Amino acid sequence: MKKILLSAAALALLAGAASAETVRLGTEGAYPPYNYIDDNGEVAGFERVLGDELCKRAELECTWVTNDWDSIIPNLLSGNYDTIIAGMSITDERKEKVDFSQNYTPPSASAYAAMSEGVDVDGGIVAAQASTIQAAHVVETGATLLEFPNFEDSVAAVTSGEADAVLADKDTLMPVVGEGTLMFVGKDVPLGGGIGMAFRKSDPELRAKFDAAIQSMKDDGSLNALIKEWLEDSPTF
Repeated sequence: MKKILLSAAALALLAGAASAETVRLGTEGAYPPYNYIDDNGEVAGFERVLGDELCKRAELECTWVTNDWDSIIPNLLSGNYDTIIAGMSITDERKEKVDFSQNYTPPSASAYAAMSEGVDVDGGIVAAQASTIQAAHVVETGATLLEFPNFEDSVAAVTSGEADAVLADKDTLMPVVGEGTLMFVGKDVPLGGGIGMAFRKSDPELRAKFDAAIQSMKDDGSLNALIKEWLEDSPTF
């Protein structure tokens, strides 16, 4: 009888260990201030701090995985990580492939930046990171789109004269403009439904845990405080 009881206890321990499986957070690591790789080779930025706090509140053990932006959704769907937290705007097109948490930033402005004033952003050549809401918007305006795999390359296209302007999240462009490399031109462009975490449609329970954690940070004001700390010009909830 004692052996049977011990076996039952061992099975319970094994079940507990299985439920404590590490959740892998996928990010790009190349889109500051949302996410980037620091001098120690670690994921850093607004979403690193946010993701770690969400995992703590959801009582989940988490680890970080980096992936190139252009394949970030396909590699979520193939199981290389369990969720995406990478400055991804919530759009109807993406909802066809993944499920989103509630947004953890409100819709914020995108902006054009160029080397000088007077650039024709509607009829010129505009650089943008591939597979973003900004790239889609450039196509809608009728400008010539130059797509690049990452944000840095899209900025470099402007400084090298390959493109007339770049369109990106204003928060991401602000440090570049602050350094004097580029200047903002034209009007801000409101795009998307805010930024959220993306999940496989087969993982509703995991999404619900992060949804609850995001809501708790909205409720106690800590999410707004984090937005103000990291995203200078972004609206808060």
